[in-house]
Amino acid sequence: MIFDSTWLLVLAPLVMVLGGGLAWWARRRRIDATTAWSPTLGAAAARADRSTPWLLGAAILCTAVAVAGPRGGRTTVQTEARALSLVISTDISRSMLAEDVEPSRLGRAKREARRLVQDLDGDRLGLIAFAGRSYILTPLTVDGGAVSLYLEGLDPDLASEGGTDLAATLNQGLDLLEASTEISDRVLVVFTDGETHDSLSSVEEAAAAIKKAGIRLILVGEGTPEPVKIPIRDAAGRLLEYKLDQDGQVVETSLREAVLQAAAEAAGGTVVPASLSDQAGAVRELVAAFKRSPSTESRAADLRPMGWVPLLLGAVILLAQTLFRRGASLLLLALLLGAPAVVNAQRPSDGERALSSGDPAGAAGAFLRDAREGVRRDTAFYNAGTAALRAGDLQVARRALLEAAKTTNPALRYRALYNLGVVNLLAAQADSSLRDTLVGEAASLLREALLLEPGSARAKWNLELAERMRPPPPPSGGGGQQPPPPQGGQQPKPPDQSDQKNRGLTREQAEQILNSVEREERATRNRQLDRLSGGMGGAKDW
Repeated sequence: MIFDSTWLLVLAPLVMVLGGGLAWWARRRRIDATTAWSPTLGAAAARADRSTPWLLGAAILCTAVAVAGPRGGRTTVQTEARALSLVISTDISRSMLAEDVEPSRLGRAKREARRLVQDLDGDRLGLIAFAGRSYILTPLTVDGGAVSLYLEGLDPDLASEGGTDLAATLNQGLDLLEASTEISDRVLVVFTDGETHDSLSSVEEAAAAIKKAGIRLILVGEGTPEPVKIPIRDAAGRLLEYKLDQDGQVVETSLREAVLQAAAEAAGGTVVPASLSDQAGAVRELVAAFKRSPSTESRAADLRPMGWVPLLLGAVILLAQTLFRRGASLLLLALLLGAPAVVNAQRPSDGERALSSGDPAGAAGAFLRDAREGVRRDTAFYNAGTAALRAGDLQVARRALLEAAKTTNPALRYRALYNLGVVNLLAAQADSSLRDTLVGEAASLLREALLLEPGSARAKWNLELAERMRPPPPPSGGGGQQPPPPQGGQQPKPPDQSDQKNRGLTREQAEQILNSVEREERATRNRQLDRLSGGMGGAKDW
């Protein structure tokens, strides 16, 4: 159990002694006055009412503990939402290591896929990785954190077989989505450069099967049409060599737009061009109009307000005292008049309830209303900005956090400046035209936040990220090295805690995965037989 105010908890025994002492002093004055009037009545008054100071002290102690704001325990909160079934398939072949886009084709695909997971919070998401084979990493789940975790670890070394088999991932995405029994639309999003080593006819056949099953296909292109080399780097990022084929020649790879367009036409799907700066936003707009089915999610909420427990105990003590001493009823009435203030202090606000129900946009609106009404204005603006940031509304978040940053409270000002820096970093990733300006503002805000909290590791990390996102200085003729490119895999976030729960597979999901794996094993054996018979010659592993 924790308390909202530790100082009030420390002062509670002192308040109890003070209140009990005043009750004892009042009793002594009354006995002395009665004795002066009549010794007999004074002796009777001294024998009666001896427990009153102790009971009043205990009631005051309970009230002080309630005002200190105890919190504890855990409860289950059910959130209802309308969810979409969407599978993300990411190409992890070695051709995706080409650096014709920043930081690389695979790095950009992971960055856009991660943004898509954040934008589709609450939808059912699955993840597939493919190269020469296709691998299911997560089944359909509402746990976006688990999908993001697997996205972080995507690397060509995960694939047991090199090359690129686009038809395999289309078939496996079809299997994974057909296992879903929901009535929502089903979507397969494939991030790839289109450099497939299987035949175009097999790709079109798999795409046609997707169309027949009523699944929406979205192909996201990565790379440029101009041929480029595939760099091989060590763990420190130093260039070792360029990828070579079986004949010792340097491999060149390019974006195969014709393959993507043919697959999209066969599936009745859409191609998101590689030249588009905000690919995740384009996919989000495409799926916005798709049909979603209702879903219910249960999650645990910790640290519930427990102020009612000591308050109820204090009320029981005063009620018992009132039954025996009518004079204590006046004190009981006074405490009851103050009880609503204690209850309201523990009662969650409209914004807090909206956040608990999974509605950050509604929470931002509720906090803004509190700010306009003058209810803890600085804190309300900060809460509104943070909720808007969680909802992805960067404009509302920026305006609210700018108001919160005007506070004279150093701790609140630090958090507002930090989140403002995060807002600018996210805006810079989405808006390439104002990228340099937004990154510069983010760096300035994070430096100001560090002046208030010099030990903040999160602020230092995001400041380093902002500095790496800045354009390199113009060359001075000395041939110095350029600074390392920004790490596209890093996503700045405001301080937040989320409850992650382990979710098991249903029987249908397990059977679907096993059937898909068996299908892939058969395809692998067939390819190996083809190699042994000399049908394929040298196999491509990029």
